[in-house]
Amino acid sequence: MLATLAAIAALIGLAQSLAGWLALRHFRRQSGALAPPRPPITVLKPLHGTEPLLEEALASLCALSPDQIICGIQSPDDPARHIVARLQFRFPTLDLTLVTDSTEHGVNRKIANLLNMLPAAKHDLLVIADSDVHALPPYLDAIATTLAQPNTGLVTLLYTARPATHTPAALLGTAWINHVFLPGALLARALGRQDCLGATMALTRQTLAAIGGLETLSNEIADDQWLGRHVVRTGRAVRLAPTIVATTIPETTIAQLWRHELRWARTIRALEPTAFALSALQHPLAWAALAIPLSALAPWTLALFLATWATRHRAARLIDAELRFVNDTLPTRIPIWLLPLRDLLSIGILLAAHCGRQVEWRGQILQTASIAPSKTGIPKQ
Repeated sequence: MLATLAAIAALIGLAQSLAGWLALRHFRRQSGALAPPRPPITVLKPLHGTEPLLEEALASLCALSPDQIICGIQSPDDPARHIVARLQFRFPTLDLTLVTDSTEHGVNRKIANLLNMLPAAKHDLLVIADSDVHALPPYLDAIATTLAQPNTGLVTLLYTARPATHTPAALLGTAWINHVFLPGALLARALGRQDCLGATMALTRQTLAAIGGLETLSNEIADDQWLGRHVVRTGRAVRLAPTIVATTIPETTIAQLWRHELRWARTIRALEPTAFALSALQHPLAWAALAIPLSALAPWTLALFLATWATRHRAARLIDAELRFVNDTLPTRIPIWLLPLRDLLSIGILLAAHCGRQVEWRGQILQTASIAPSKTGIPKQ
């Protein structure tokens, strides 16, 4: 009976993988026409040290000629300042500013960095973008067009992964974002959720003031999710812009990837424990593999595992094909032999997330609080 239950879980996971591909295809085909000219935009880029492909990611934004880019660091010795200086030389006509300010405003250093940068912003439309975001040409127009829709308070973007290397760790991280997270985010939105995806968040100064400013996020680990929730509470929607960006996967070892994904997992578990538990169904190969020993190596479970592996690979290729329609640079081909390892690693991280609340975030050791949807969780040092 346990083997049968594991097999059912595997089939549910496969159905979700295929449904995620269909959701991505629908998203791509439903992307509407953009409506430039756009209003002036200030892009805020909080930086913390150098990381793989950082200059390439920042340059992709500079090439789009936004009205203003503000980069922020919290230490005058931060090596990211050299990359900003090179970009200022490469793009001499661009309004590109570096703000250096060590003032702390709470536990969340990213929010502290943004609060220090905000006084230098010249425009009312603010785009907060992670340092590792690789932007494509529709980026700014898609944000402005979506934010102009009635009753829109916040705009966010889907993102894929761009591995900095082709190590197994980087490819495993890419597989999770491209083939699990991205389709899962679309399915969640189809079910009515309005999650804010933190790689890019865009809103106006008026909306920011209505939620109490960035200060309301200064003691939150999951600042993106809380920003989205605060905006929804004002009666306005969190919408997806009709484009996709890429984010860098810098990890080169399984240990680095484990720490990164464990932070995500423990944060999500604190915010959404039920959804987090159900996310185990997103990994069909792990369930199909579990069915084999539970059935005492019954031949049908071996056949199920092979069929699940083939279907999982096919779903990944279909998702890659949709991403290629958006832009040739978005998909990364994942070797078929890594797919079982990816699902088993994900289940291991889900289990580890229940074994503690400590997370590591850019050198900080924080504790995720027990967060209910109606409460504010304050992480502690």
